[in-house]
Amino acid sequence: MSLLHFQLYNNGGYSHDLSWPVLERALFHSDNVYNVPHFRVKGRVCKTNLPSNTAFRGFGGPQGMIVTEAWVEHIAHQLKMEPEDVRKKNMYLYEDKTHFGQPINLKLHELWDQCEAQSDLRQRKKAIAEFNRENRFRKRGISMIPTKFGISFTFTPLNQGSSLVNVYTDGTVLITHGGVEMGQGLHTKVMQVAANALGVGMKDVHVSETATDKIPNASATAASQGTDLYCMATFNACEILNERLAPFREKMPGASFKELVQAAWFDRVNLSAQAFYKVPVSGFNFETGEGKPFCYFTSGVAATEVQIDTLTGDYRPLRTDIVMDVGKSINPAIDIEGAFVQGAGWLTMEELVWGDKDHPWVRPGRLRTNGPGAYKIPSCDDIPREFNITLMKDSSNPSAIHSSRAIGEPPLFLGSSALFAIRNAIGAARKDEGLDNWLPVHAPLTAERIRMACTDGFTKSVLDGQTDFFAKGSF
Repeated sequence: MSLLHFQLYNNGGYSHDLSWPVLERALFHSDNVYNVPHFRVKGRVCKTNLPSNTAFRGFGGPQGMIVTEAWVEHIAHQLKMEPEDVRKKNMYLYEDKTHFGQPINLKLHELWDQCEAQSDLRQRKKAIAEFNRENRFRKRGISMIPTKFGISFTFTPLNQGSSLVNVYTDGTVLITHGGVEMGQGLHTKVMQVAANALGVGMKDVHVSETATDKIPNASATAASQGTDLYCMATFNACEILNERLAPFREKMPGASFKELVQAAWFDRVNLSAQAFYKVPVSGFNFETGEGKPFCYFTSGVAATEVQIDTLTGDYRPLRTDIVMDVGKSINPAIDIEGAFVQGAGWLTMEELVWGDKDHPWVRPGRLRTNGPGAYKIPSCDDIPREFNITLMKDSSNPSAIHSSRAIGEPPLFLGSSALFAIRNAIGAARKDEGLDNWLPVHAPLTAERIRMACTDGFTKSVLDGQTDFFAKGSF
């Protein structure tokens, strides 16, 4: 691919809310992992008569990337190539730069090859083709999708964090930082960093809940930045304390941390340290096209196989293989699986249905899917039957704490491999009817849309023979 020009339109509702920064990140991620020499993308926030929209995990990045993967699939279809071959042929090399001029510094080809080998992609494609020949009303599909995600707030002032570390004479440590623990394990990682830096056991390190009387003016715990900001700020505070304790370590070789602390207290040394971390980014100037919006990128690849029932539109994820480059992970017990399932839910079932002319059974302007009874999210049954996660070895990242990489949002887009696998299964069903044309599909690819896209005698009987029908949504 040598030239690309496309436009993104963001439904902003009646007020801006976060629509502008979400659109900005969509523009930054509209290349996904592909090096297109002549690349132009434009974005516009549209004022509509709907409620305004706030952000979701990924903050616009997945929305930009899904458009890119859609045209990659279309190109592959037109050229009668495997989509995976088109992807690898156009993937960034380590030394390449993005369309906004920032170096990639990612081993994308190594990630791709590792996931392809781990998932046994080529052999399974042959097995899937055989399964589809032998089964009329059940079809399978597989797809392998890459991703890269820029780490940093695109609003530069938010890229800062503070931490307060107090050491007590009994050798225990209390940390207060500006991040919010919401189940992502931030407190655990902060404790790990402090324990390692001070040379104490995890049992002696504690974290108090975030409080503005301890850490004022904290940034939002978002943009996958929690670990980078608060682990680094905590590490800096521990380094200050280590500098103060250094003379006592020299005088008392072999002493325990508790003994060192007590000696320092008797010598009237300050055992409390507050430190700050400022992410080394400059932001991006859209007028001049210059700047560094992200500190670095996190990348990954996922291969997903699904099976669909062509008579009901039901689908089941059979197997997913994910390979992530997380650098030297601080805590390998990270939420990659949850992000993947959340992304798959976004693209295959989570639909907003508004009352409009295409949905006359809903009062105009009313949101029909306003609760768990109508708005469906993934359940246990939507998790792949076989789920394999691998963290890339021999990887590092000099731009973050202990050479790690952020992981909060990056895996979410890998859930799109489920959508494109479903699309491939639909294609197999349509070939049984002699149809091999390109059929645009829209997310979420719900059971209704899957069923109606699998053209057969039943759909033709109610659609007057139409073969390219695709169920409408509230777009």
